[in-house]
Amino acid sequence: MIRHEGIHHVSLIVTDLERARSFYKEVLGLREIPRPPFDFPGEWLAVGETGQQLHLIVHEGETLRAGGIDTRDGHFAIRVDDFNETVEWLREQGIEHKANPDSITGFAQIFLLDPDHNVIELNAARR
Repeated sequence: MIRHEGIHHVSLIVTDLERARSFYKEVLGLREIPRPPFDFPGEWLAVGETGQQLHLIVHEGETLRAGGIDTRDGHFAIRVDDFNETVEWLREQGIEHKANPDSITGFAQIFLLDPDHNVIELNAARR
């Protein structure tokens, strides 16, 4: 049997590292962490304080998404502390998103795209 400890990291393909770095650090508030000296550009970011990570990998090819936010597309989710505060922050930053405070999941959800059209879910406990 495999005994899970949790998700260590999620890797995403990006085409412009500076643009992606700015989005994930300045908009989503993730923190840069040390990355080994791979022979390709990328960035490692901490998600919260429990050791979970997001790895950005530069890829010259196209991403799969060209359209808008599709909540059923592949994505990763980050739990946030406050739904309303997060929605307001995204509005202030001019980030297009779909907010569903009454999701049938039992928690509030916000979906958005990063600059390379990777789908991100931000979710929060209902209050």
